[in-house]
Amino acid sequence: MHKIYRRANILYIPALLILLLFVVYPFFDGVRIAFTNWNGYSQSYRYIGFTNFKRLFTDVNIRVAIRNTLAYGFGSTFLQQILGLGAALLLNQAFRGRGAARTIMYLPVMISGVIMGYMWQYMTGYAGALNDIVKLFGREPVLWLSSAKITIPLLIIINSTQYFGISMVIYLAGLQSISEMYYEAARIEGAGSAKIFWHITLPLLYPALVTSIMINLIGGLKLFDVIRALTGGGPGYATHSLATLINVTYFGTQNAGYAAVIGLLLFVMILVITIVLQNLFSGKEVDY
Repeated sequence: MHKIYRRANILYIPALLILLLFVVYPFFDGVRIAFTNWNGYSQSYRYIGFTNFKRLFTDVNIRVAIRNTLAYGFGSTFLQQILGLGAALLLNQAFRGRGAARTIMYLPVMISGVIMGYMWQYMTGYAGALNDIVKLFGREPVLWLSSAKITIPLLIIINSTQYFGISMVIYLAGLQSISEMYYEAARIEGAGSAKIFWHITLPLLYPALVTSIMINLIGGLKLFDVIRALTGGGPGYATHSLATLINVTYFGTQNAGYAAVIGLLLFVMILVITIVLQNLFSGKEVDY
């Protein structure tokens, strides 16, 4: 029996090698680069100690990017739960065309974030579709992407409407695992739809809720492609996330060392938030 287990463990080796090659090694190499002044291209560089790390505390753009990253992460997660749960409750009902409706609602997830960003850039441009609607009401065209107060909420909405299908699938799986006997017992007791939802459906969806929140939050905190395509981080640095700021720092200012530090900051932020939320959610599941 032990021989069988040892042979089975050999099957882990290819996956482990891939993990070491494409995840572990690049991570520690990034840590090494964070202590250098490497520009990302030349073969020569020198170690400069904690200079790049000290810069984090005085860089105004870092503070803006951190604030935006948290807004994208938590804002998108909140909207995705509302949209995903609402869609799941609707599509869990039996009606004609339900399968097609599920497919249509999930389709935006399959669209590249870059393509989605360019689609919205076309719609929000000065001569775009949104301003055509504005003109119908006799108003002057609006520069939709000229202010972070408009653009950041718009990016949150775009990201949420594109990826709420992930939450929808998770909640659908959770709804279909709830036994019908709970609902039958509640109806016999005279409970209405609202009470059934708040006291049966929602508590029993708790594992699905936690899973959906964690997946959406990590995705939102890493938001890159739609920002890069729609605003490029502008106007100025006003809509940058940490992920897009890494890109600009590395390729735009050719400061790979500082870009590596920003990458480590993003990693630590996601790690801390994930651990805090896991501790917050743990031990609160409802037994079936």
